[in-house]
Amino acid sequence: MPTRPFRTERWLTGHVRDILDFYYPTCIDDEHGGYIAQLSDRDGHVYDDRSKLLVATARFVFNFSAGTLLDGPEWCHDAAAHGVDFLLDVHRAEDGGYPWLLSGRGVADDARTCYGHAFVLLGLSMAARAGVERARPAVDETAALIDEHFWEDEYGLCKGKLDAEWAETEAYRGQNANMHACEALIAAHETTGEARYLDRAYTIADRLARELADEGDGLVWEHYDADWTHDWTYNRDQPTHLFRPWGYQPGHLLEWTKLLLQLADYREEAWLVERGEHFFEAAVEYGWDDDHGGFVYNVDRDGAVISAGKYYWPLAEGVAAAARLAEATGDDRYWEWYDRIWEYAWEHVVNRDHGTWYFKLTPDNRVHDDIDASPSVKTDYHPLGACYDVIQATR
Repeated sequence: MPTRPFRTERWLTGHVRDILDFYYPTCIDDEHGGYIAQLSDRDGHVYDDRSKLLVATARFVFNFSAGTLLDGPEWCHDAAAHGVDFLLDVHRAEDGGYPWLLSGRGVADDARTCYGHAFVLLGLSMAARAGVERARPAVDETAALIDEHFWEDEYGLCKGKLDAEWAETEAYRGQNANMHACEALIAAHETTGEARYLDRAYTIADRLARELADEGDGLVWEHYDADWTHDWTYNRDQPTHLFRPWGYQPGHLLEWTKLLLQLADYREEAWLVERGEHFFEAAVEYGWDDDHGGFVYNVDRDGAVISAGKYYWPLAEGVAAAARLAEATGDDRYWEWYDRIWEYAWEHVVNRDHGTWYFKLTPDNRVHDDIDASPSVKTDYHPLGACYDVIQATR
């Protein structure tokens, strides 16, 4: 039996509040604007008060907007609006693009990434839904920016990284940025009602989760060449790379399961649920540690474990994926997985003294020594977003 009633909306909203209470008000930067994202998972102390990673700012906007939509404290709306103001007035460049990293209010890294802009679109979409007025027109502006600079119509997917002049800086293509673009476009559709956003999200999912997966091993590979052919060797010598590891990532298979099931709410196409089930089964078969619990970081093409370290975010994506599958299929086995993942997270990953989730554990479930790193993107968007998604899926 679960140690907590993980399936109830009351418990999930309470956990969202615990996460928000950990960050607020410490994360509100009254000196430079925006947020301070670098809070230690151990005790909440700030270890970097200047780095403004675009993704972290956008994720905080998402978090506080979700808090507003779940009838959280009044300060959730003000905190979300605070981040939207910083994104639009400080982080956004004159040409409308968003540099990757600021230091204080100055640009520290002027690269333009699809990954970063996708999170801006996600954060603004949620903020607009939560009643932050400035966010609504910025949703369409950001989507148009992604379409103009990152979208490659001949491939039905987005390129990843450009310079400050919007010129391509690498031939690499990756699924990760496109996965989050899909997520953001679904959110943009839910906020605006615009069918074009849902159509674009579906195109990305169809290309990566069906067509390209079928060209490979039946799963979503991480790395591709400029023409979207599989690059089976990219970063093979860096299998534990934080953003571009070699191999399959169980966490991303779970994340795709969640997204495919979200799309299935709008498109009655059997492959969405079927492929979601397939990805989930692969993630738990190859990724779940039967001895210690939790999901390993990545596996090779034969399913053998590459890195057995345990990051927090696959667990969050796992509970959302399991709940979505349980609702879509009526199969209680997915609820059993939901409880199993939550029980592990609650026992080992949730810092119950402070409400946050530890970033990384060792294979035997000890808190990893290097959980504090700067600049950080850890805002607990994954677990907070999972709670929010489960509530939406089960209402």
